[in-house]
Amino acid sequence: MSKEKKKSSGLPLSIIALVFVLVVIGGFWFYNTSRPATTPAANHATATSTPVSPQQVAANAPLGAPVGVNMLGSPSAAVTVEEFADYQCGACASVHPTMKEVQSAYAGNRNFRFIFRHYPLSIPAHDKSYDAAVATEAAGLQGKFWQMQDQLFRNQQVWTANPNYRDIWAGYAENIGMDVAKFKTDLAGLQTKERVDSDLARGRALSVTSTPSVYINGRLVPFSEVTTTSLRRIIDAEIQQAASQSSGAGSNSGVANAQ
Repeated sequence: MSKEKKKSSGLPLSIIALVFVLVVIGGFWFYNTSRPATTPAANHATATSTPVSPQQVAANAPLGAPVGVNMLGSPSAAVTVEEFADYQCGACASVHPTMKEVQSAYAGNRNFRFIFRHYPLSIPAHDKSYDAAVATEAAGLQGKFWQMQDQLFRNQQVWTANPNYRDIWAGYAENIGMDVAKFKTDLAGLQTKERVDSDLARGRALSVTSTPSVYINGRLVPFSEVTTTSLRRIIDAEIQQAASQSSGAGSNSGVANAQ
């Protein structure tokens, strides 16, 4: 008799447990069916999407400031090295001697050109970088672009920490033989600022996010390879490739003419 009472008293508990299990299963089913469906196409896009290559972006990017004072080498060169830099960027100052070594190594080479682009970063620590870019453009109007650039990179810590940095730049202008009054006027003018803004627009279209960013024929060079040895290796390979393509086109033309 006592066993029957135990069985009957245990029955409601088993029913309650069964109901609880059904509720949990039902809730799990409802959660899964109510989630937004993810299409196979969406999964494919997420899994296979990659950043647009530099070559594709470059084709549609703004040209930047017209090349002139900011270019060294031949306008028709087969290889173009394009550097985006910020004058308050410590890394840019550290690689500046490297870039000068590369420029010197290919000086007079008709297959090489170097273009400097302004990319002042909009961060508090670089509060003078835009004005510094404008200063080099003002110097460029007097044919002293590269000389002013050297002054700013070599003395970066001096003028960066000084609230009277414009007076320091005027001193640099005087030291490199510039008309200081004209320099100050051009520093405040629109022409110089427009060139900086044009370079910024190009850099943004190329998805530049840090400085220095160095491109060789439209391909971004990893920062770890921004060394004299690595850059010369890449440039030499590009020159060799351009030469082989040119000779190949010439031989094809010769065959066509013979026929």
